[in-house]
Amino acid sequence: MAPSGIAPRILCIGIPVRDLTFRVEAVPARGSKANATHLAEICGGNALNAAIAVARLGGRVAFAGPMGDARETSSGFILERMAAEGIDSSHIVRMPDTTTPVSAITIDAAGERTLTIYRDPALWTVKLPDADKLLADCQAVLVESRCGSFCVDLCTEARRRGIPVIVGVDRAMSLQDGLLATASHLLFASEQVQETAGIAEDGAALKHLAGLTPAFLAATRGPQGTIWLNETGALEETPAFPVQAVDTLGAGDVFHGAFTLRLAEGAGVQEALRFAAAAAALKCTRHGGGPAAPQRIEVERLLRGER
Repeated sequence: MAPSGIAPRILCIGIPVRDLTFRVEAVPARGSKANATHLAEICGGNALNAAIAVARLGGRVAFAGPMGDARETSSGFILERMAAEGIDSSHIVRMPDTTTPVSAITIDAAGERTLTIYRDPALWTVKLPDADKLLADCQAVLVESRCGSFCVDLCTEARRRGIPVIVGVDRAMSLQDGLLATASHLLFASEQVQETAGIAEDGAALKHLAGLTPAFLAATRGPQGTIWLNETGALEETPAFPVQAVDTLGAGDVFHGAFTLRLAEGAGVQEALRFAAAAAALKCTRHGGGPAAPQRIEVERLLRGER
């Protein structure tokens, strides 16, 4: 834990993305066109959305990962917004002759999103800064599951130092992925836990994976809440907060950031899951990804039953 009265410092590891979001009544059919009712340009990416959530909720945040060539425009756009959120970007590695990822996101009237994204394959060859620099005064590490190829060694060192490593999983993981063995907490989405385990039921999939990793395991299921394994291996559930969702973009990332911060503040997993559920629910009530993450006071009001 951080010294009394000082907010925990969270290191977020991932690949930032420049998002172009389009609101439509319905996603157009293949080969057709649709007029958008709204356009927004925001910064995104799983770990960056989570980092914004941590900052909004009162944590200190540092970000590490690759970004495109200093001459291209997307990276400058993202760095400006990171600075506005108070996120330390000094550990970002600029990759010559590469492109910062860009995504086109279509959001329908029910708030569901459809994404098309380009990520330069060269970004995965990044070498992160020295572990002593990244982990100094660090109370938790939050990493995108896709980034294991360049951060497993750092995460292993973090665990050696007693620092929890939380992995936000938004795609199926290989059972040989080093993060399965390294992580202290694995937060899956329902579809991804089933795909990773090869079992078409969340609870059974979690129990199967528990035989392969020592990590805490949970699967988020949107409005159906979160299912997770307690210390005895029994399944428990944390309900979602009922809200009128208008945009689910980034909700899982906000959940991961809120969970990580609350854990770093000393809460148990049950309290951290409830805090994360409240933060994610509030995010779903407004448009935008990470930049729509709530403030701490809003989450605390919801937890108290206030609106």
